[in-house]
Amino acid sequence: MKHNPIVLDEHRGMAAQQATEIRRRLAEVEADQEALRQRRTELEKFLLDAPASTWLEAAEKARYLIGLLATTSMARDPRRQKLIAGVLDDFSRLAGNPAADALHASTSDSDDEVGQ
Repeated sequence: MKHNPIVLDEHRGMAAQQATEIRRRLAEVEADQEALRQRRTELEKFLLDAPASTWLEAAEKARYLIGLLATTSMARDPRRQKLIAGVLDDFSRLAGNPAADALHASTSDSDDEVGQ
């Protein structure tokens, strides 16, 4: 004799089903966050252990740190947001990123028009 498994979620009320789904999703998010923390720790150990051998590598380390700063409450200030964006743009432009060069040129042109 073969028995079909009972799906317990079908026998519970909607509120209980939603509570179970919330717990499941929360557990998934917490697991993802823990994995991210572990990867970030590994990256930071690597960045500490490997001194930059070029300005480009040093800029990549600085870009990482600026990215961390950008997630803090201090970075919510609009002036700081502009400063962070400007520094990251400078890194890209000075590293030879053509897209950043075009962005910088168009920003400079619009700044020149405003000054006239």
